[in-house]
Amino acid sequence: MYAHFERHVYHRHSHETYSFGVTETGAQAFTCRGAAHTSAAGMVMAFNPEDPHDGHAADALGFTYRMVHIGPRLLSGALADATGHRAGLPLFASPVLDDPALAGALRALHAALLDDGATALRRDELLQATIAAIVRRAATATPHAPARPTRSRRVAGQARQVLHDRLTDDLTVDDLAHAAGASRYAVYRAFRSEYGLSPSDYQRQLRLRTARDLIAAGTPISEAAAATGFADQAHLTRWFTRCFGLTPGAYRRATR
Repeated sequence: MYAHFERHVYHRHSHETYSFGVTETGAQAFTCRGAAHTSAAGMVMAFNPEDPHDGHAADALGFTYRMVHIGPRLLSGALADATGHRAGLPLFASPVLDDPALAGALRALHAALLDDGATALRRDELLQATIAAIVRRAATATPHAPARPTRSRRVAGQARQVLHDRLTDDLTVDDLAHAAGASRYAVYRAFRSEYGLSPSDYQRQLRLRTARDLIAAGTPISEAAAATGFADQAHLTRWFTRCFGLTPGAYRRATR
């Protein structure tokens, strides 16, 4: 992603990937992990997978930024190559870092990924070096094995599974409560606590991710909208833009 925004406001969302970015000009304000943050020019952003966040310009001048999304398996493989052994996935405690060296590494990687003249070997080298650097300089210790699930976590997980299994159904909170064996309020509270989004926001995000994959695979946008529970193409386009920062048509052209 490489974009300049002045008025665009990102709806609260998350990514299934690690997301690393550099603010080039201006300042981007956002909330993440219950706190407000600002990434000014030269600063690095680091989001863990499924970190809910929003985003908007901090002032009327807007901001320009670069963002690279790296899947957990790819990151884990690069770390194993660098260290010679498999380890747990790293976590980044702060979503904003003031580190000029990391900013430079991310710029170089991002530029190579957008440059048709860059060789695959050069891209791989920069990817490997950037992942090693950002983990070494900014990551916390790798997470411990998860604790035994609490009742709240089980309730949230059961509700989440229903959303995945019945992607296009017009579910009610009673449907989720029945599947989880809990009250409607308990489901909502547990889900927000565990995933940082309301069940309806999570459902919409899941549909958007599925539609995005269908569009990348060549499915017409109108068909992708119908297949993922959106009212029509315009409905999909509105939410796609609010959460991903570009229209489905622009995404389709980019993936081609």
